[in-house]
Amino acid sequence: MTATIAAVGAVALSLAGPAAHAAAPLEYAALGDSYSAGSGVLPVDLTNLLCLRSTANYPHVIAARTGAALTDVSCGAAQTKDFTGAQYPGVPPQLDAVGPDTDLVTLTIGGNDNGTFINAVLACGSAGVLSGGQGSPCKDQHGSSFDEQIDEDTYPALRTALRNVRAKAPNARVAVLGYPWIVPADADPSCYAKLPVAFGDVPYLRGIQAHLNAVVERAAEETGATFVDFSRASEGHDACKPLGTRWIEPLLFGTSIVPVHPNALGESRMAQQTLSILGLG
Repeated sequence: MTATIAAVGAVALSLAGPAAHAAAPLEYAALGDSYSAGSGVLPVDLTNLLCLRSTANYPHVIAARTGAALTDVSCGAAQTKDFTGAQYPGVPPQLDAVGPDTDLVTLTIGGNDNGTFINAVLACGSAGVLSGGQGSPCKDQHGSSFDEQIDEDTYPALRTALRNVRAKAPNARVAVLGYPWIVPADADPSCYAKLPVAFGDVPYLRGIQAHLNAVVERAAEETGATFVDFSRASEGHDACKPLGTRWIEPLLFGTSIVPVHPNALGESRMAQQTLSILGLG
């Protein structure tokens, strides 16, 4: 009788055994620039102050919600070239963080290549101050030059960077995030004190951002990655909106030491949209 009970128990344990083991967590590598790093959002990741990375950035939010094992090498001011080369002394190439066992990769990249994005914001802000907010001085001075840089330099660099990610992590799902809107669709005179872009340059600057996002999406599609689009999700959450609504901090009178970047709400919403697009929650 005792032997029979023991045998039955052994069978029961063998049947229950596989169910008793939880699924292994996703091996998750987060790459990218300051929008990935959450630069300016507290608390700061003290393990690498050069990168001004936050422990409340969207990669950390995604990892917390999915239980993923996160390796976060995102870094403020990163460019596509920093995927294969050291951005700073002691900061390895970002692609060192991915490999055949990587299950998920997220990244935001391209805005710093050639300084195109930040140069456009600064140029339009400076021109707006000098013009007192009138006209379209930034567009008048720079014309299509920013768009040409995006097509000629940023797009091929993005495509190469994403191909390199795929080569290093052939089994991973790769999610490439676009950049949430910085300026509204139409000029908001009440925003000029916070984001001193001339009224006629607001659609010009937004058009440059839309173009950048379009080439990010194109490069993602061509390399088998998933593009996470914020063109609708971030509408109405630009830097001109009040705190608690805006995802992006303004150039002046904001709450972050890194202006024109996502705040904690923005990072959280970027994570939420990414999880939704990937079907992870």
